[in-house]
Amino acid sequence: MAASPTSSRSVTETVNVSHRFVIQGFSLAKGMGVGKHIASETFSVGGYQWAVYFYPDGKNPEDNSAYVSVFIALASEGTDVRALFELTLLDQSGKGKHKVHSHFDRSLESGPYTLKYRGSMW
Repeated sequence: MAASPTSSRSVTETVNVSHRFVIQGFSLAKGMGVGKHIASETFSVGGYQWAVYFYPDGKNPEDNSAYVSVFIALASEGTDVRALFELTLLDQSGKGKHKVHSHFDRSLESGPYTLKYRGSMW
């Protein structure tokens, strides 16, 4: 008796969301100090809460207030949350677009980032 062929499938659910965090009065935030941030409201993606952290004078002293820093952070409890994301800065005209970081430009072998706990940032 011949065996019938079998098959199976694994489907990984993905969610694609965009979040816009507008900072009005950036010139007033500049100079608030290295390591001090402005946080977005939390937003939900894939069953997890997330937030954007913007450091107008940079996150670390070695930034010397010459750079801004932008982070995406896991704002809810979770372990090994895998995410692909792109961070982009727009100037006040809305026309100047400056890519900060994107997972989508790198090879797929490196895979998504894994955030291990609440407060994990990239």
